[in-house]
Amino acid sequence: MRIDIENVHIAYAGRTVVAGAQLIAAEGEITGLVGPNGSGKSTLLRTVYRHLKPAAGRVLLAGTDLRELTPAQSARHVAALPQERGSDFELTVREVVAMGRTPYKRAFAGEDAIDRGIVAKALTEVGMEAAAGRRFTDLSGGERQRVLLARAFAQNPDVLVLDEPTNHLDIRHQVELLALLRAQRRTSLVSLHDLNAAASVCDRVHVLHEGSVVASGPPRAVLTPSLMAEVFGVRAAVIDHPLTGDPLIAVDHQAPATTLKVAT
Repeated sequence: MRIDIENVHIAYAGRTVVAGAQLIAAEGEITGLVGPNGSGKSTLLRTVYRHLKPAAGRVLLAGTDLRELTPAQSARHVAALPQERGSDFELTVREVVAMGRTPYKRAFAGEDAIDRGIVAKALTEVGMEAAAGRRFTDLSGGERQRVLLARAFAQNPDVLVLDEPTNHLDIRHQVELLALLRAQRRTSLVSLHDLNAAASVCDRVHVLHEGSVVASGPPRAVLTPSLMAEVFGVRAAVIDHPLTGDPLIAVDHQAPATTLKVAT
């Protein structure tokens, strides 16, 4: 399913945080949101999984305004891994992942064989099947991250909304997670700090700066030296990755931001 964000405005305490955001996440593609801290990435994602209601504009799921769906209906289509992730579950790993089946269950209904199979598959996909009986509170940050991702997979959604999904993960599990997203080919809207990861895994990226979308398109067309200087305040060269051929952003860590000139 395709996501369209149309002219969305979001304000907190009278201050505009996102102004007129317009972007798409095409069906079956991984769409990245990148930008400096405070640019509005997480805030915008919260409107897609209905944690926030925009002051103006709308979010469409396959052409239908999300506000026209019940919470249960939207939860069958959209699963989220937000930054504000619970860590106080007094549940086992398996029980946390099984929470992803809630939108499909009637009140007080128990698990069936289909639920058990989906939960087991989700745990295996994130490499946490051996931890199914452990308490969630006993896990490391990276392990919790993978369990919560498995919970999102267990929802069997059409759309994944992931806010910094590689946080707390070591490099191996970052690579495995991003490869898993590519293999699943679900519509995915993902915020990422790692621009090289975004350039490698995303079909298209939207760049946010001070609450506005300032550039959109394929990573190679968008993540240019001039944009790196203007939006991120760093000097960078964009070259071909020697192993994959993807764009590789090489940042000059010795150039003070105050001395930057926009590269061409």
